[in-house]
Amino acid sequence: MTDLAARLSAGFAAAFDGSPDGVVRAPGRVNIIGEHTDYNDGFVLPCAIPVETRIAWRARPDTTVRVVAIEFANEQDEFDVAQPIEHAPDGGWRDYVRAMIATLVKEGRTLRGADLAIVGDIPRGAGLSSSASLEVAVGHAMLAVLGETPDATKIAVQAQTAENDFVGMKCGVMDQLASAASVADAALLIDCRSLDTRAIPIPAGTAIVIIHSGVVRGLVEGHYNRRRAECEEAARILGVPKLRDATLDMIAAAGLTGDVLARARHVVTEDDRVIAAAEALASDDLRTMGRLMADSHASMRDDFQVTVPKVDELAATAHDLIATLCDGQGGARMTGGGFGGAVVALMPESGVEAVTAGIRERYRTPAGEAPEIMVARAVAGAGNVD
Repeated sequence: MTDLAARLSAGFAAAFDGSPDGVVRAPGRVNIIGEHTDYNDGFVLPCAIPVETRIAWRARPDTTVRVVAIEFANEQDEFDVAQPIEHAPDGGWRDYVRAMIATLVKEGRTLRGADLAIVGDIPRGAGLSSSASLEVAVGHAMLAVLGETPDATKIAVQAQTAENDFVGMKCGVMDQLASAASVADAALLIDCRSLDTRAIPIPAGTAIVIIHSGVVRGLVEGHYNRRRAECEEAARILGVPKLRDATLDMIAAAGLTGDVLARARHVVTEDDRVIAAAEALASDDLRTMGRLMADSHASMRDDFQVTVPKVDELAATAHDLIATLCDGQGGARMTGGGFGGAVVALMPESGVEAVTAGIRERYRTPAGEAPEIMVARAVAGAGNVD
């Protein structure tokens, strides 16, 4: 993270002169299993990963917020927290910053002005939650200006509200809660109804490998919100608050058909897979974990229909290599909301070199290049940087 720290320090000084009062960080996340279950009040099993957003902050004596985004050619934004916060004329990253601050204000916080410099190394469009990381980091920074440390669950819910109501992306709470509350060296089993979390230790010697398909996602412009609406329609027909409350027997008895049937079947079976996966991971049973990951990917491909051919190809390639080179100890699946992005794989550390070499040999992105591959570990959630 030395490069992030150096770029952040230089970027802050160039934009605002002087030094910040403090620095906060919020990691990205990879979801090991449990896709499109969070907004159905179900279960998910993500972990935070070492790529992150950092914000250097300095309190101001007024109510003006000035922001510089170092990753976006030092683009800037400025607005007043004492006035109604509207969408930025140019949208983009500015709206995520404004969304989080507007949500804090709407919930009754009296905020102070601040100078904020933002830097990050989360690949955008890879399904690793760069937007949630930014929202959580902004919340930490604005509350740090007030001398406060946020409650992890509360800041995650506020970040979700920001994305739902201001940005217009009807996501669940998984990404934000994983960024805010994850535990080092563990996956985080999240009950998305109660928001209870339980750390599931990742067995020593197990590698988390993230492979970018090269297909960049765009969920707001894509079909994510439509999938959510289809899930809500299925729950309405079944007479349950959310699909978390449904069963396969209920689905069969209700006579659901077409897309609504398929969406409901994915969510119900995916919830079951998450619980089974948490048990398998806690028992160091990578063989069962691999089977569950393969079943999850097939369900997202066939029932939820959020994969794309290149992602299917990459997941199959990774899974086959793990089966051959790691004796089936592990597996692979698409991770994130879909329509592109990355594949996540679990495998013994001893197999990483051979498996990743095989992926680079066998898979090419749409641009004809070898894929970007990250070998990650599970890190702690958001907080201050010393």
